Amino acid sequence: MNTLLEPDLLQTFVAIVDSGSFNQAAKRVYRTQSAVSMQMKRLEKVIGRPLFGRQGRSVNLTVDGELLLGHARRILRAHQQALTAFDQAALEGSVVLGTPDDYSSTFLPGILARFAETHPRVHVEVVCDATVNLLPRLAEGSVDLSLITGGYGDDSGVVVHHEPLVWVTSARHCVHEQEPLPLAMYQHGCPFRTGALEALAMQGRASRIVYSSISMTGIEAALRTGLAVGVLGRSTVPKDLRILTERDGFPPLPNYSIALRRAPGKESPLLDKLEQHIVQGFQALAAALTGTPINPPSAK
Repeated sequence: MNTLLEPDLLQTFVAIVDSGSFNQAAKRVYRTQSAVSMQMKRLEKVIGRPLFGRQGRSVNLTVDGELLLGHARRILRAHQQALTAFDQAALEGSVVLGTPDDYSSTFLPGILARFAETHPRVHVEVVCDATVNLLPRLAEGSVDLSLITGGYGDDSGVVVHHEPLVWVTSARHCVHEQEPLPLAMYQHGCPFRTGALEALAMQGRASRIVYSSISMTGIEAALRTGLAVGVLGRSTVPKDLRILTERDGFPPLPNYSIALRRAPGKESPLLDKLEQHIVQGFQALAAALTGTPINPPSAK
């Protein structure tokens, strides 16, 4: 085979896989849907095999498409690394990013991995702490950017994510049937805790907090062992835990939001780029979860 795999074709191919549709991929690569379709026909001609199998509106990879996907990601990564190596204007430096630990383990790994691929000279230090502790650190400038849980009285920043809170417990225990209901909650003042207690009070159900922690790891441990029922963001619930609904006798919970906030007076192209990258990463997550990306405001 003497034909080369063009990076533009591979980029569009990966965009289709990551977004789940030709239409969403077209928005990502700034082309029309018909242009994206033509690109994929060219790529299939080069490969000599069909890459996609359609089932209704969904787009699924064939076996050959799955094989190409791994190669495509590696080629695009190497392509970007080569360009960056010779880019004299490439960003470099360090930035301190604050985040609650549940966001660091669920949302940030993929986002920061992609940022590291495109900006290998940048060192990102991640500081994990509760929002109530990150707010003063932002004010004093010991962290440059931070993901902040909404509900602490200051709605500034860029809202990057919002979704429902859900009741969660062990899949192997019946602790959710106990009266009063034992709860594992985040620290006092946390909106997750406030929302849960208010919902139970409106329902008239008795409860007691038997475990509290600022760490998602600690909360999850209490849930897995059947010690209590807790409240988590829907997309952060581990697969081995059970979500409780109104069918189980639990009241609905409010949505929660995550905002990206910058420390006062912190201005640099590096912070601008990382902020943009994080916002786009959450937009891609929203598209994957709901099929409709959010468009957060540009205010800081």
